[in-house]
Amino acid sequence: DVQLVESGGGSVQTGGSLRLSCTVSGITDSTPCMAWFRQAPGKEREAVAAINNAGSPTHRPSVKGRFTASKGNTKNDAYLQMNNLQPEDTAVYYCAYRRWSTACGDFKDYAYWGQGTQVTVS
Repeated sequence: DVQLVESGGGSVQTGGSLRLSCTVSGITDSTPCMAWFRQAPGKEREAVAAINNAGSPTHRPSVKGRFTASKGNTKNDAYLQMNNLQPEDTAVYYCAYRRWSTACGDFKDYAYWGQGTQVTVS
């Protein structure tokens, strides 16, 4: 079974930084797409960033220059470095995975999800 485990959320002050980690297990493809989404209270889930197996990231405009998606040394690990956090970044952040079929940064068809990690900025 495919499983994703996230870690690294927490509470920070405005302008602070956090680094989220995600590890996916149970996958067999060699070119996975991994992405980060978030959902704030009362709002719809939105895409934040994606990373392909070559390590090329895509970021939504509102986080460009502040957030950086990256891959680990294996295809199974992904990270989201979040700097200059703002109160509007407060949300539950989810890591997601799918096989590569179209550009990872189109944020479509992500079928496997982690449990989510809370990020609170005040």
